Amino acid sequence: MFFNLAGGDPQVLMTTLAPVLAAISAGAVFMGANSYIGNAPNLMVKAIAEDRGLRMPSFFGYMVWSCGILLPLFAVMTFIWFL
Repeated sequence: MFFNLAGGDPQVLMTTLAPVLAAISAGAVFMGANSYIGNAPNLMVKAIAEDRGLRMPSFFGYMVWSCGILLPLFAVMTFIWFL
């Protein structure tokens, strides 16, 4: 499935198109942290905090906070690893 998503032939993807695999992997890992449902620990921490009476941001409120913090970090990581 992963090779089909990336473009097909595993031999080509592992050699000349290796940056494509790295970009797909990085996107899957990094973007999961942008929402409660994109990363299971985020949802678990939210549920535990709410259970203990802490006020947590809404789904979109969390996305605003996470994008404000993570997008600059993603830009730096993109510059370091992919450019």
